[in-house]
Amino acid sequence: MSNTARADAPGSIRLNKFLAQAGVASRRKADELIAAGQVQVNGRTIYTMGVTIDPSRDQVMCEGRLIKIAAAEAMTLLLNKPRGYLSTRSDPQGRATVLDLVPAAYHHLYPVGRLDLDSEGLMLLSDDGELTHLLTHPSFGHEKEYWVQIAGRVPAPALRKLQAGVPLEDGMASARLRPLPKIPAEQRFWLDPELDTRHTWLVFILHEGRKRQIRRMCEAVDLQVLRLARVRIASLHVGDLAPGQWRPLSQRQRRAVAAMKGGGQ
Repeated sequence: MSNTARADAPGSIRLNKFLAQAGVASRRKADELIAAGQVQVNGRTIYTMGVTIDPSRDQVMCEGRLIKIAAAEAMTLLLNKPRGYLSTRSDPQGRATVLDLVPAAYHHLYPVGRLDLDSEGLMLLSDDGELTHLLTHPSFGHEKEYWVQIAGRVPAPALRKLQAGVPLEDGMASARLRPLPKIPAEQRFWLDPELDTRHTWLVFILHEGRKRQIRRMCEAVDLQVLRLARVRIASLHVGDLAPGQWRPLSQRQRRAVAAMKGGGQ
């Protein structure tokens, strides 16, 4: 709980709005209760307006009564982000974002696992704060798998350098790396429909994701990236989603997410 927390952080909500949604009082009346010292968060009496809380983590008492909101089931979508879309909820310059690809009913969701403008592939849109934390915090080490098309052939020395790790300006960058002889049929229709044998595909598996890490690693060994697509985040795979398509998690994927939550903390 913090009165300086970003109000748009995943899972956060203003205290007066929380009280209103829980049926305690209107927002105006909730402000009066707060000003009167009738509301405590995690045992601390709150007098300040504008405080934000995380209902999944913070305990709220009002007039001596524990306040809870019935938990709504978290929503997570798989999305195949095309090139040219920003991995943000909005853009001051009016450029297209990933939320432009889904109906307005899902515009409360947050992008999980960002991709740069020219990259494509699997992203999640979710209001599940716990899942977002598990998949984005480097301490959990969940894998992200990328298929990268390199112009021409990859010289053996360059491949060995990438596999050993490449020094960048922000430190040594490493990835598990192997050639990808051909794109599997399920993804070939959008990644390599003409089976272009002039170029090389590589698989990069990262446990952390520094800004433009794969592109910078390739630049460091004089390789030109033609396409960069993420196909997997942990156990969630892009499957047969076409660019711009989305769908909710399947039952199997929901079970996988539950397993991550159970074993990843």
